[in-house]
Amino acid sequence: MKKILTCLFAALGLTTACGQQNFENMEVKEFAELIADSNVVILDVRKADEFAEGHIKGAILIDQFQDDFVEQAKAKLPIDKTIAIYCRSGRRSANAASKLADIGYKCVNLKGGILSWKEAGMPVTKEK
Repeated sequence: MKKILTCLFAALGLTTACGQQNFENMEVKEFAELIADSNVVILDVRKADEFAEGHIKGAILIDQFQDDFVEQAKAKLPIDKTIAIYCRSGRRSANAASKLADIGYKCVNLKGGILSWKEAGMPVTKEK
């Protein structure tokens, strides 16, 4: 029993240690300044229908819920550029940012997602 408890506590400790955030969160104003840089790639991780309703100009769409999300990202995103990621509210993009940061990408997540972007009066487009 003692060994089981020791293993359990060790596993919990490892989970907590691995749970550290490996990407940066930014508010709308900072994010807008960041994406003005040509060395930054904008990534929308919502579903195609959400993207079609309006997205940040120049964004690449890769649905974070797709089984091959990471493979698509590797194929479409340059590893040497910062990836500015957003979704609807910031949860999916935080998940995506963590996955991409784990494989070597430098990621920045839009805090509050496109909802906060629109709320701040920032522009969106329906153009591809």
